[in-house]
Amino acid sequence: MEEPKKLKRRPSDSKLPHRFSMVRSFQLADFVTLGNGVCGCLSLMFAMKALLTQNTDFLFSSFWCIPAGVFFDFLDGRVARWRNATSLLGQELDSLADFCSFGIAPAVLGFACGFQKMLDLVVLTYFVCCGLARLARFNATVASMPSDQNGKVKYFEGTPIPTTLVIVAVLAYGVYNGKFWRFANPVYKDEGPFALFSQAFTPDYVWGGEITIFPGYEFHPMVLMYALSGTLMISRRLRIPKP
Repeated sequence: MEEPKKLKRRPSDSKLPHRFSMVRSFQLADFVTLGNGVCGCLSLMFAMKALLTQNTDFLFSSFWCIPAGVFFDFLDGRVARWRNATSLLGQELDSLADFCSFGIAPAVLGFACGFQKMLDLVVLTYFVCCGLARLARFNATVASMPSDQNGKVKYFEGTPIPTTLVIVAVLAYGVYNGKFWRFANPVYKDEGPFALFSQAFTPDYVWGGEITIFPGYEFHPMVLMYALSGTLMISRRLRIPKP
């Protein structure tokens, strides 16, 4: 007689992860950090909505999302120390939220305000890559950096990425004072469905005008503030005491 086949046993339910196990592992500070990420996402969406509708109300909503993100970024560290609950997950979550709110969103806002020449795009991409590299370096070296008795790092290497709020403030000031986004009754030419949009960002409609390097290659001098900010973020010689 043939021996009966052994049935494979299913793993017991106790060994399976619980539903929403990742969310259950979140600390209170992690939910605050998610607020920062939400602000970054909303800023991107409002900026795109502004480009589609040519309505500055959406652009100002996008601007306001960045200081809101700074608030959540400031608050999550305080909450983590108050609860005495920090984790590697929280550290990574904080960096990803910062990259969205203070790396990608300011670059998209610069594009929305008219920095759309090919050389402008090179500078904006450089800025985003610097922010990404700065956050990756911090995560890789934070364990070996000098810290106080509470484990708090004593200084930043390079400027912290939330300092890009300064760039956003400059852009908001420019839009508020009519130095960007003069969409009111532009002279229309039959140049296709995007004619109205393209004419809005002529040199007269972008703060600081534009400079021609050689024919076909122009850039807006104001975009250099992104290059400066990115360079300061990745500097290793620049050490800023952490408050």
